[in-house]
Amino acid sequence: KGTGIFAILEEECIVPKATDQTFLQKLNNTHDGKSAKFGKPKISGKKQVNYHFEIHHYAGTVGYNVDNWLDKNKDPINEAVASLFAKSGDPFISHLWKEYATEGHTRGKGGSFQTVSAKHKEQLQSLMDTLYSTSPHFVRCIIPNELKKAGVIDTPLVIHQLRCNGVL
Repeated sequence: KGTGIFAILEEECIVPKATDQTFLQKLNNTHDGKSAKFGKPKISGKKQVNYHFEIHHYAGTVGYNVDNWLDKNKDPINEAVASLFAKSGDPFISHLWKEYATEGHTRGKGGSFQTVSAKHKEQLQSLMDTLYSTSPHFVRCIIPNELKKAGVIDTPLVIHQLRCNGVL
């Protein structure tokens, strides 16, 4: 049993009486105070925040609101829409949706319903497998300033970009 956000979301989607609040409670019980990357929003004074937990990503902290996560995670892809996109005249669009139209991806292993997070995890693993099978090279583009002026370097902006790109 995994302890990641998606694993907990998957688990809650199976529990009959689970709610967004029970999902949030499990997240807090599992990660709050135990993981440096997870936190509860800090409410100071009269300032209210409209999110329930935050993740400290490498580029900054992002707040997340869990309202309707369970319902949205159970949303199936409309087969008629997937089929329409698969038949698109745009080769890129039709390629993206081809597998949905040919394989009918509303069911997971053993005929059970496949959630959005399970599909995301599956696609992410496929992407990682592809990346690991290659020898990628990256070109990092750094803008020197927001003014688009030649010869002007905004040092804090450049350093921030280098940190976000994993260079520093």
